[in-house]
Amino acid sequence: MDKKKERAHVGWRVIVTYALAVITCALGNLSQTGVNAMMPSIMAEFSVDVALAQWLTTGYMLVIGITVPIATYLSNKVTVRIHLVIGIAAFIIGSLLDCFAWNFAIMLTGRICQAVSVGILMPLMQNIAVIQFPPGLRATAMGVGGIALGFAPNIGPTIGGALEFAFGWRSFFVLLAVSTAVLLVLTLLFVRGGKPMQPDTHFAGVSFVYSTLGFGGLLLGLSMASSYGFASLYVWAPIAVGSVFVALFLRRQKISKYPLIHLEIFKDQTYVRSLVVLVLLFGSFLGVTLTIPLTVQNLQGGSSLEAGIVLLPATVVALIVNPLSGILADRFGTRPICCIFAAFLAVGSVLWIFIDENTPMGAMMAYQAIRGAGVSGLVGPLQAWSLSRLDVRIIPDGSSMSVLLRQAAAALGTALCVFALAAFADLAAATGIAALPYQISFGISALLGVGCAICVAWKVK
Repeated sequence: MDKKKERAHVGWRVIVTYALAVITCALGNLSQTGVNAMMPSIMAEFSVDVALAQWLTTGYMLVIGITVPIATYLSNKVTVRIHLVIGIAAFIIGSLLDCFAWNFAIMLTGRICQAVSVGILMPLMQNIAVIQFPPGLRATAMGVGGIALGFAPNIGPTIGGALEFAFGWRSFFVLLAVSTAVLLVLTLLFVRGGKPMQPDTHFAGVSFVYSTLGFGGLLLGLSMASSYGFASLYVWAPIAVGSVFVALFLRRQKISKYPLIHLEIFKDQTYVRSLVVLVLLFGSFLGVTLTIPLTVQNLQGGSSLEAGIVLLPATVVALIVNPLSGILADRFGTRPICCIFAAFLAVGSVLWIFIDENTPMGAMMAYQAIRGAGVSGLVGPLQAWSLSRLDVRIIPDGSSMSVLLRQAAAALGTALCVFALAAFADLAAATGIAALPYQISFGISALLGVGCAICVAWKVK
């Protein structure tokens, strides 16, 4: 009876608002990975090598990380309607720039605009799920929101590869621009103005500068690692500078009257435990969305369409598992559901270690389906659990920090996977084992995936 009453209190406008936020974030995350399948064509058109072209992906994660802290300020200062409009408009601008890009710099600028949109909207999506949905439906809402975090990145390379194969890579950004234009119209029509959460909030300019230099430096260093190696000055210098500014940022949050992010969030053990698990999950997850297309195209000589097809079963699984896991977590609790799906993640990740140039496409599709089920089943319940005990006043802070650290983990996971492909290429040539760099790359992802499963069993209560 209580759950029926709780469900009745969720008005249609809340559902529509949440759906618009989820769909926009889904398009953003689809864009993040969709470019991976089109990378060879983009590289050829703009005459750039993989080290530069990868910034379309790693730079995307970098900008999201830099932008995320602004989401906390926007969530408190402006209405949900204005917040949504700002985010959607930025995505439309970025999609149009990429659609008509005449050189690589314009292409990268468009990606930056898209990343800004995702950075300010992902925390908003989580805030709506936790603040405007009752406790008995939060995991369900987060499970639906997991479509943006799990399903969309999985299907990104499939859609990108199919569109690039049929109409050229620019058609992908035409689709994104048209879709987000429709979302903007729906937002203006159906989302009410409402009231800001804390309208007297002041923008912490100094904290934002520290945050940008700090977390931006860390993300930049991690992103550069895939191009230059972890021993390079181009890696350690940004990480060292970033670490200094992160320390300054944290210190300022403690003494500032208007902190950019309230550090009270770290006093909650549930929140801290969830961050550990989510960092491992996203480190394992996003790195291979680049490695898998490269494996199919470079190791096995397949097309971009075939690379997308390998990921297709995982996307179908994700579409079902994302909402289902949230519903099950609301009914049976977070721990048993997360333990089950963490096992899927670990098994699916380990299976990828054993691929080579002769591995059938059907086998790879099955491996990724198992792995995708694990990822999709964990995202929603973990997100709901992580914010469940925070005071409503600091939920936006918790959402923003969670997204920021997930992006850092994704950047590190991607850098490690790409670094392995380059670092072990000579060894592969010397030994005649062409698949060796790819196997090591997948091994790194598997290590993070197994670590995630262990932490779920240990930390999630």
